[in-house]
Formats: sequence, C-alpha cells, structure tokens
Amino acid sequence: MLPTFVIGLREGLEAALIVGIIATFLDRRDRRDLLRSLWIGVAIAVTICLAIGIALYVVSREIRQQQQERLETVVGILAVAMVTYMIIWMRRHAREMKGELEGAAAAALAKGSGRALVVMAFLAVMREGFETAVFLLATFQTSKSTGYGVAGAALGILLAAAVGYGIYRGGIRLNLARFFTVTGAVLVLVAAGLVVTAFHTAFEGGWITAGQRQAVDLTWLVRPGTPLESLLTGVLGVQPRPTVIEVVGWLVYAVPLLLFVCWPRRRPRPARAATSAATSSVH
Repeated sequence: MLPTFVIGLREGLEAALIVGIIATFLDRRDRRDLLRSLWIGVAIAVTICLAIGIALYVVSREIRQQQQERLETVVGILAVAMVTYMIIWMRRHAREMKGELEGAAAAALAKGSGRALVVMAFLAVMREGFETAVFLLATFQTSKSTGYGVAGAALGILLAAAVGYGIYRGGIRLNLARFFTVTGAVLVLVAAGLVVTAFHTAFEGGWITAGQRQAVDLTWLVRPGTPLESLLTGVLGVQPRPTVIEVVGWLVYAVPLLLFVCWPRRRPRPARAATSAATSSVH
C-alpha cells in the first residue's frame, strides 16, 4: 500500500501543480473563460488514463503464463525508465518549475493562444496519468493484494488533489525541492524493487538464464507472512533468496540514484555577492 500511495501522491501532485499554476495564471490574467475548457480537458485526460490502465491490467491477466511473465518484464522496465527520468528531471527543475510554467503561459497568451494553455494542462495530466498507470501496474504485479494497492494509490491521488487545490487557493505553502527529494528517495527504492522483479520475470519468461545462483539467504529476515516481509519485499523488492543478478541489479540501480537524489545541492551564489567580490578584487 505504501509504494502505491507514494506513487499516487507524487505523480498526482505533479499534475495538480501544473494544472493549478495554469489555472491561477488564467485567473490573474482575467481569462476565466478558459477555465471551463481547462477542467474539461483535465477530466478527459484522467478518463483516458484510467481506461489505459484498466486495459493493460486486463490484457496482462488474459494471456498465457510465459507471455504474461514477458509482458510484466516489459512493463517493469518501462516503469523503471519512466520513474528514473521523472526523478532526474524533478531533481533538476523542482525549484524553477513554477517560473518556467508561468513563462510558457505568458508567452502563449502573448501570442493570443489561450487554448495552448488548455492543451498544456491536458498533456501534463495525460503524461503523469500514463506514467502512473504503468508504474502502478508494475507495482501491482509484485503486490499480494491488489485491493490495498488500489486503495493506496487512490489515497495518494486524493491527497495530491487536496494539496494542489490548497496551493491554488493560496492556503498551503510547500517546499517543492524538499518534497520531491523525499518522495524521490522512496521511489528509487520502489523502482529498485521493480528492477529485481523484472529480472525475475525475465527468467520466468525465458529471456535471461545467467546469474541465477542464489546470492544470499535472507529467510531469517524476510519471513513469509510477516509485516516485515510485506515491507521489505513490497517496498524495497528484497527477496528471501535473491539471485546474483537480482542483487547486482538492485545495487547498480539504487546506490547511484539514491546518491544523486539525496546529495545536497549547491545553492547558486547571489549575484550581488559575486559582483561585490569582483569589485573588491579590482580595487
């Protein structure tokens, strides 16, 4: 439930922030006539993403076992690729996201293309929604209870919508850089677990045969049926008897990306201080 909650919260908040920033911009520029189209576009995008997610889930359950394992491998790899790109992009642009969006919105309105903002919001929700559908499908494949997974995702999305609305109304202040750092670290661990699952399903599907020797016995820690096993396996992807290729895959993915996400960022040097330093050096 925790992985899907974080996914729903993280992806939902990204979409809510983009839509909220555009809606606020239109409101301030006295273009409320476009708000109705904005919300209709958002609703259509959400509906399409739900349909895609349900279709993928149904297809994955209707095919034969080996084909199902191969499809789960492809979905898992796609989900890992998406979340990796998302984490890296947000790490680099979280602080400037609002300014960049408002700049793009101002440029669109200056050209008389208010509809472009509606399309921008629609595409943002479509992108985040499709990423969420793929990532959740890959997570459901490792979950023992689809119901809990769906509940976690729904709670995360609802909370994201509430926070997004609060930011839009001006009642909530959120440190985006810190928020995306914390959730990014959690998602790195979730994605590392999906890497392990992808190696496992690739073996079951007949695509990978190397590295299948047992690396370590963790049954003393990951005991089936215990809450700790649900946490370690469901969130971190830790298996009771991981193979060599699974351990290597987890470490190669998780360690460098965790360092990238959690490493403190250098604050840009204030322009005034830099100018003063340059002036003093001249004198």
